[in-house]
Amino acid sequence: MQKSFEIIVTRYTKAFMIALEEGVHMYGWKLHAYAIMRNHFHLLIETPQPNLVEGMHWLQSSFATRFNRYRTERGHLFQGRYHAGLIEDYRILGHVVDYVHLNPVRAGILPVDQVDRFRWSSLGAFVRGPRLKGLTATDWLPQVGCEDTATGWSNYLCHLQELAGNMEEQKRLGWEGFSHSWALGSETWRRELAVDYAQHALNPGLEGNAIRALRETRWEQALAEVLAERGIKQEQLHHARKGEVWKIELAMHLRKQIGASCVWLAKTLNLGTPNAARGLLCRAQASRNQRSAA
Repeated sequence: MQKSFEIIVTRYTKAFMIALEEGVHMYGWKLHAYAIMRNHFHLLIETPQPNLVEGMHWLQSSFATRFNRYRTERGHLFQGRYHAGLIEDYRILGHVVDYVHLNPVRAGILPVDQVDRFRWSSLGAFVRGPRLKGLTATDWLPQVGCEDTATGWSNYLCHLQELAGNMEEQKRLGWEGFSHSWALGSETWRRELAVDYAQHALNPGLEGNAIRALRETRWEQALAEVLAERGIKQEQLHHARKGEVWKIELAMHLRKQIGASCVWLAKTLNLGTPNAARGLLCRAQASRNQRSAA
């Protein structure tokens, strides 16, 4: 039974790889790395043209159609929408490639000294071939001090083995956020990107958690600007009482100008619970309305 199951998994994984190669060619993507697991996959894709949503829709729907045709079934194959995160530069990309290549090790499929033997990862393709058309290490491999040669890949495997056993380094690199962050990079870049996203209304291309993180990054940027304008230090938000007039006015300003949620305001401005924050804002608004009507 186990052997039969492995044959079925192999057949479908090969089918996914074929669809992936077709998609990379069709949409002109640069494929930097991949790892196809039993219940999920990781793809590191660079899109010279803004066609990620279109391309991923084609990839998932095409594979699902082929899968269902073989199994004579119907309906959705994937449990939910894919998660897409942005990466600042090739240096950060190199870190994420390491994370993807070590995915089979973290899953307990094989030991780290055999990580390049995992059949459905770009690592084995890089080391021994054959490589999918569009798969490239040109941009990220030099970032970890290696070359696209036999010696270079031997050095890269040593690099992965060292990294796999260094939990402190993984934590420093932020591995725990790699699979769900909407953007991987410096805080300055994330803030600038959040502003750019707001200006170009790109939110529909992100999933719920990513949209929430994006909005909160914009809110944090707006808060920092308002605090600087008013000469207020960040630590004052936590030391001052939740009912301070200036804090309520600040919350009202952020809610009106940028639509900051009461949940975020309550936590960031130390206003108590979200319900308490709503009550403070409602009473302050009512008082303001009365003064205006007088």
